[in-house]
Amino acid sequence: MGTSATRVRRVRLAFAVLLTVLGAATGLMGGVLGRVELPLVLAVAVVGGCCGPVVSGGLSSLVARLSAPGADRGRAYARDAAVYNLASLAGPALAGATAVALSPAVALLGLASAALVAAALTASLPLADGTGAYSPGTGFWRDLAAGVRTVWRVRELRAVTAAGCLAFVGIGALTTTTVLLAESRGQAGAGGIFLTAFAAGGVAGAFALGRVRPAIRSSSVVVAGLLATGTGLAAAALVTSSPAAAGSFLLAGAGDGLLLAATLRLRADHSPERRRPQVFTIGAGLKISAAALGAGIAATAEVADARLYLLGAALLLLCAALSYVALRRG
Repeated sequence: MGTSATRVRRVRLAFAVLLTVLGAATGLMGGVLGRVELPLVLAVAVVGGCCGPVVSGGLSSLVARLSAPGADRGRAYARDAAVYNLASLAGPALAGATAVALSPAVALLGLASAALVAAALTASLPLADGTGAYSPGTGFWRDLAAGVRTVWRVRELRAVTAAGCLAFVGIGALTTTTVLLAESRGQAGAGGIFLTAFAAGGVAGAFALGRVRPAIRSSSVVVAGLLATGTGLAAAALVTSSPAAAGSFLLAGAGDGLLLAATLRLRADHSPERRRPQVFTIGAGLKISAAALGAGIAATAEVADARLYLLGAALLLLCAALSYVALRRG
C-alpha cells in the first residue's frame, strides 16, 4: 500500500480511499459475522488487513510534509506517537465494552465508523496535490524494491528497522504474558490493568518527549526507549506485588512511547521524500509481523511460564538496543 501511495498525485485522496476500504471491510465483517461461511469472513478481513499498515505507518509519513524540519518535526512526531498510544489504549477498551454491552457485531461497526471518520479527516489535510505530490514511478514492483533497498541501504533506517522488529517480537507477546502473569498471582483481572499501564506509559513517554528540548538526539532516544522497556518488563517479571508490576509496565510503556516517537522521527529525517511513504509502510508492516510472531510464540506459554517469557522479552529488548548501536556503527 505504501508503494501505491507513492504512485498517485492526489495523496490525500489515496490515503482516504485506503482508510475507507479498511472501514468498509471492518463494517462488512460486523454485518456478516455469524451469517456466512468463515472463509468469506477471513477474505474480507484480509482485504481490510492489507490497509492496516497505512493506519499504523503510512499516515505518519505525512507528518513530515505538515511540519518543518528540526524541533517542530520532532514535536509533531512525539505527538503522533502519543496519539497512537492513546488510541491503542482507548480503542480496545471501547470495543471490548461495546462487545460486552451490545454485541461483537456492533463493536465492529463502531470501529468501521471510526475508520470512515479518519478517512474524511485525511481528505481534509492541508496537503498540496499536483505540484509537490509524489510522482508516478516506473513500475509497482520496481517501486516496491526501491523502497526495500532504501530501508536496507540507509544505515540509520536499517538499524532502527532491525532493532524495532527484534523489540516487537517481545512486545507482541505482552497481550498473552500479562494475562498469564496475573493468573499466576491469582488475580486474573489484573492482566488488563497491566496492559492499560503499558499503554498509559506509552502516552506519557511520547508526550514527555514532545516537551523536551531538541538537544537530545533521536538515536539516543531509541536506545533509552529500548532499555527502559526492557528494564520495565524485567522488573514486572521479578517483583512480587501487582501494584509494583503495574508500575513496572508503566515504565516499560514509557520506553515504548519514546521508541515509537524517535523511530518515526528517524524515518522522516532519513527517507528520501519520494520513498517516505514506502519506508513508513514497510517499517509498520515488519513491526506488525514481528509482533504477530511474538504473540504466536507466547500462545504456547502456560501460567507457570509467564515470568520466564517476560524475562525473554526483556532480553530481546536488550539485544535490540545492542543491535541498533552496532548497526549504526557498522
